[in-house]
Amino acid sequence: MTAAAPATPADGDRAVSPLRWWALALSALAIFTSYYESDVIGPIADLLGRQRAFTQSQIGDLNAIISLPNVALALFIGLMIDRFGATRVTVWAALIGFVGAVLTAIGEPYALMWCGRLVFGVSEGAIFIALIAGLASWFPRSGIAVATALFLSFARVGSFSLDMSPTWARTLYQSGWQAPLWLGAALTAAGLAAAFALRVLDLRRSGRPAAPTRASEPIRWSEVWTFDLSYWYICGLHVLYAAVFFPFRQTYAIEYLQHAKGLTLEQASQANAGVFFAAIFATPLFGLLADRIGHRALLLVVGTVLLPVTLLILGATHLHPWFSTVLMGISWSMVPAVIWPSTALIVEPRRLGTALGVITLLQALGLWGSNRIAGWLADLSAAGADHPEGYVTMLWFFGIVSVLALTSALLLWRREVGPYGHGLERADLARTPRRKSAAEAA
Repeated sequence: MTAAAPATPADGDRAVSPLRWWALALSALAIFTSYYESDVIGPIADLLGRQRAFTQSQIGDLNAIISLPNVALALFIGLMIDRFGATRVTVWAALIGFVGAVLTAIGEPYALMWCGRLVFGVSEGAIFIALIAGLASWFPRSGIAVATALFLSFARVGSFSLDMSPTWARTLYQSGWQAPLWLGAALTAAGLAAAFALRVLDLRRSGRPAAPTRASEPIRWSEVWTFDLSYWYICGLHVLYAAVFFPFRQTYAIEYLQHAKGLTLEQASQANAGVFFAAIFATPLFGLLADRIGHRALLLVVGTVLLPVTLLILGATHLHPWFSTVLMGISWSMVPAVIWPSTALIVEPRRLGTALGVITLLQALGLWGSNRIAGWLADLSAAGADHPEGYVTMLWFFGIVSVLALTSALLLWRREVGPYGHGLERADLARTPRRKSAAEAA
């Protein structure tokens, strides 16, 4: 989940370029490699524990740390894109990501690997927003939704490919913890090449790069507290849902399935990959469903309730792990497909940048804190192959946070069916006037 692009020029300036599909392909390759490297620690978590004696907290911190740069970038990356242009920022971000991936692959001592992940986090926080902004300058408004859906699908392909890598790159994993990290670094090099090609393509379009978009108004922090209650409910859902899904699936799921469910590395990776495989195809379908039937807040409730149910099945039953994979795959396909356009409907356009910046900042803090807490709890309970029962405490933590996410979704649904709703439950938004909240009316 990431912020939307800034405002773009009129459709007539960018609707007819035959190069736009090449721009989409290069953007898709760049985001594919970024998502692959972002999740690269998960499949080798067990190897890092056995071969390098890393604690659960250390492993969790390698994923937690990539979220911290987003705290600053969430507020300033849009201004950088406005000033320097989207493709230039994309190249910078891809170059930083490649450096971070190389440092991570060198990996010794631990502090160097940690720094590598921190450096990569700078890229991970910037490249997604820059690529989305770049796509918005290539495609007309009538086509940007399809282009963005395809772009997001390739992001999911990156996560899916990473989880399947213990199968298709089995020999690398058999050689130890480091070879898979060098594979990730090689792929980020390919992403850097795609970013350079995208920059050249942008220059070729008109002999010069696309003009940066008009600088947005300065952020007035006093206005943050006047956002509608629906915004704060959906903000809570953004932050709490991500604080469960990403730390569990990216950091601990594969290791948990190995130690607690007795799966091999390949089997555990395939089960985890199923979540992202489902999202590749189902995310655009749920977006179309929401546009057709409305009931967006209700769909968010349905998608979110599957999260605690999934954790309950994992921790309290002996059902095959693929049951949880299917449920979480549905949840992960439904919630992102609905939550971002719903956020844009709740917030008035002139304040959308500020609103998304606040969400991204809080989400980054939530991801960092959730990874750290989960790792600390796993260490406290001595979770591992010799004591799989120790993971129960961590599952309880994720379960409680997921119930809080569900509470936010239910509060949003309740408000949206009342007099201060924003039309989220209606299918025909064109005929639905935007209603002001009590705070806005005042």
